[in-house]
Amino acid sequence: MLKNYAETTDWLFQQFPSYQAIGAKAYKPSLDNIRLLCTHFGNPQDELTFIHVAGTNGKGSTCSMLASILKESEYKTGLFTSPHISDFRERIRINGTCVSEEFIVRKTNEIKDTQLSFEPSFFEITFLLALLYFKEQRCDVCVIETGLGGRLDATNIITPILSLITNISLEHTQFLGDSLTSIASEKAGIIKADVPVIIGQRQDSVESVFMQRAMENNASISFADDYPDELPTNFPLLGDYQHKNFNLVRKALDQISVRFPLHSKAIELGLKNLAQNSGLAARLQIVEQNPLIIFDVSHNADGIEKTLQTVKTINQGKLIIVYGTSADKDLDTILALFPLNASYFFTEFMNARSAQLADLKEKTDRFNFKARYFEDAQAALKSSQQVASEEDTILVFGSFFLIADLM
Repeated sequence: MLKNYAETTDWLFQQFPSYQAIGAKAYKPSLDNIRLLCTHFGNPQDELTFIHVAGTNGKGSTCSMLASILKESEYKTGLFTSPHISDFRERIRINGTCVSEEFIVRKTNEIKDTQLSFEPSFFEITFLLALLYFKEQRCDVCVIETGLGGRLDATNIITPILSLITNISLEHTQFLGDSLTSIASEKAGIIKADVPVIIGQRQDSVESVFMQRAMENNASISFADDYPDELPTNFPLLGDYQHKNFNLVRKALDQISVRFPLHSKAIELGLKNLAQNSGLAARLQIVEQNPLIIFDVSHNADGIEKTLQTVKTINQGKLIIVYGTSADKDLDTILALFPLNASYFFTEFMNARSAQLADLKEKTDRFNFKARYFEDAQAALKSSQQVASEEDTILVFGSFFLIADLM
C-alpha cells in the first residue's frame, strides 16, 4: 500500500512512464486502454459536462482563461491541463485549487490494487484520476486540454458540449504526421456528432479539414477570427497570440451562454485572477524587473517565433536569452529564428529528455551566437543576471522542464 503522496507519485512515474519523462516510448495511440480503465471505475466521464480544447499552441492559456471566467460566475469548474511544472497535482484543479494529496494517494491505491490485463500510460492514469476527482467533487463544468493530438488522445473519450481548436502548426511529427493537413486531421478528431466546434484561426492550408470533419458529424462550425477583437482593458497576458486565444474564449462563452450565463464582471475578474483561478504560469510571465526577466514555456518553432516577436516589442536594452530544450525538438528550424545580436546562455535541465550540451554546441556553433553553455539551469540564469544591466531583458524559455528547474 502506498503510504503518502511522495511514495504515490514515485510509483506513478515508475509504473506508468510519462511522455513528460521519457518521450515517444510513453505514447500509446489508442483509446482502448482509457475506455477499459473508465469502464472499470464506473465511466465517470458519462456524468460530467465538458469543454474540450485541442490545437498546437495556446491550449493551456485558452483552458485557463475559460476556467477562470467560469469560476468567477460561481460555477464549480474542473480544469485538466498538462504538463505540470513543479507538482503533479497542477494537472488537476477545481476553481484553481489543486487536487488534494489525499485523493491522489487514495485513488492511486485503488488503481494499484486493480488487476489490469494491460499497461496504461501515465497520461491515461492521470486523466482517469481527473475524471474521478471531478465526479467526486460534483463539478458543474470541466475544461479539458488534450495531451498529444486529438483523435487518439486519451481525453477523446469524452463527449463535450463544445469543442475548441486553437491553431495548427508542425509539432510531434513522428506521431501526428509531417504536414499541416495530417496534423489538422488528428486535432479535428475531437469534433463530435452534433457538438459545436469553434476554430481559433482561419488557416487556408487546413480549413477544409475542419469543414469536412464538421460536416461529417453534423457539427456546427465557426471561426473565432471572423469576429472583431474585443480585448478588455488591462488584459493580463503579453502577445498578440494571446489576444487570439482570448477571442476564442469569448466566442466559446457566447456559445455556452444559455447553459452557463456569466455574471456581469466575470470576464474582468476572471482575467484579473487568472493565475490564482487556474495556476497559469510562464506564459511570457514577468518574474522580475531591472533587469526584466521573462519566463516562457514556448518550445516549438511556431510558439518560439511568436514569443520572440512579442519580446522584441517590449525589450528596451540588450536581449539576453537563457535557452534549454528537449532533445526531440527541431533545433535547426528553431535556432534559425533566434536573433544574432542577443547574448545566449544555453543550458541542460534536470529532466532526462534534456538536449545535452554537446548537441547544443554542435547545433549552435553553426550560427556564430555569442554563447556560453551550462549543465545547470540555475547557474545559467545566475550568470545571465551577472552580465545584465538594469535596462536589459532576460528571456528564459524553451521547455516546461527548464522553467520547472527555476520556479
